[in-house]
Amino acid sequence: METLTSPQQQSSGPITRGCQWFKALPNKFCDKTMEIVRKTKKLGQDDPRRIVHSLKVGLALTLVSLFYYFKPLYDGFGDSAMWAVLTVVVVFEFSVGATLGKGFNRMLATFVAGGLGVGAHCLATLAGRKGEPILIATFVFIIAVIMTFMRFFPKMKARYDYGLLIFILTFCLVSVSGYRDDQVLKMAHERFSTILVGSCASLIVCICVCPVWIGEDLHNSVATNMEKLGNFFQAFGDEYFKVSEEHDQSGENNKSYLQGYRSVLTSKSSEETMANFARWEPGHGPFGYRHPWKMYLKIGNLTRDCAYKVEALNNYLNSKIQTPVEIRGKIQGQCKRVSLECSRALKEMASTFRKMVRTRSAIVHIDSSKEAAEELKTLLRTNLWEEADLLEIIPAASVASLLLEIIECIEKISEAVNELAKAAAFINGNATVLPEQPDSIHQGEVQHDSSTAMPVPHIAIIVAE
Repeated sequence: METLTSPQQQSSGPITRGCQWFKALPNKFCDKTMEIVRKTKKLGQDDPRRIVHSLKVGLALTLVSLFYYFKPLYDGFGDSAMWAVLTVVVVFEFSVGATLGKGFNRMLATFVAGGLGVGAHCLATLAGRKGEPILIATFVFIIAVIMTFMRFFPKMKARYDYGLLIFILTFCLVSVSGYRDDQVLKMAHERFSTILVGSCASLIVCICVCPVWIGEDLHNSVATNMEKLGNFFQAFGDEYFKVSEEHDQSGENNKSYLQGYRSVLTSKSSEETMANFARWEPGHGPFGYRHPWKMYLKIGNLTRDCAYKVEALNNYLNSKIQTPVEIRGKIQGQCKRVSLECSRALKEMASTFRKMVRTRSAIVHIDSSKEAAEELKTLLRTNLWEEADLLEIIPAASVASLLLEIIECIEKISEAVNELAKAAAFINGNATVLPEQPDSIHQGEVQHDSSTAMPVPHIAIIVAE
């Protein structure tokens, strides 16, 4: 039996499909354009400093390009003026600390390597025309080997890696090019002068026009990580001990709080980078000269140790093997109290830490969590689950054990925060700081939750000692 095809189907060949594609092309182009516009808008709204940084880079490049536009300036540097433009491109970073670090590395490495390159050229010329290339090649080999090996030292790599690279590059350019060009001293002088101009232009624009201090970002990042852990403990008690049929209004908020800790687990590299750049920054605002940035890394490490235990705790929320509700209910009161006090302690520390206030107000909540922990230990030692199945008990017992370990982690974080407060000369005072996110009411107690109908304002009462 033959199948009948319509004239439209017979005519739908490559030419027809091509025409349809061209007709749909304007719509696709508009959709892609709108998508790019939305992403660009979101990128700028997430951090408006990115827009300002782009404008600052354009301003710095415009300033150094004047060496090409004005003849008096061009006559002083010649074609070497391009090094000033290239220096701005590679040195200008988002933050003041990063720009200072790169600028200092580039200027110092250029100055020292340029001087050594001139010295190597002078020594090589004493060996005659035949011995000169051999000596220059030997010097280049020795310098390259030493500088490259020095990059493997952790402290050198953290602060001077870029400078070591520029050192190798400058030494090779000056010493090797001097074999064909007798004006090696003039070349080294022009290179250093233009790099000095480019670096200074970058530093002036970066510091004077809406400066971005990486030290402030590190300070706020450490405080935010503590808040995220506090949010997790705020939501954990309700989420773990709730009945499966219950659907409270705070469920969606709890889920967002329960996932916020994940970014803390991967914050190590960013914190180390910010701490290295923050050391280059001069004193500004509440951050004085020689601010103890290394101690931020200690707090960050302790916070991540706590976050790893939180990760293990979170696994029991989604575990296939769950302790029955009636068994969990026997330890519900003590576990929820421990979780709540841990949340309050972390949020209290985060709030006072962000305000750079030196208090021991979080100790009150840590002591309360220890009291609840002792009650929980006493309860676990009794024959509370004598008739229950062992496999059903293990998840709830593991949750209780993790909560007890987390109290020790939070106490270590509190000690590290107090050490930093002393070293950085935080404001002395007894402070009661209500967390930024208000509490909800559970079992007659006032507890923090963003879903309450009457939000509690963020209030800080500081009484100087």
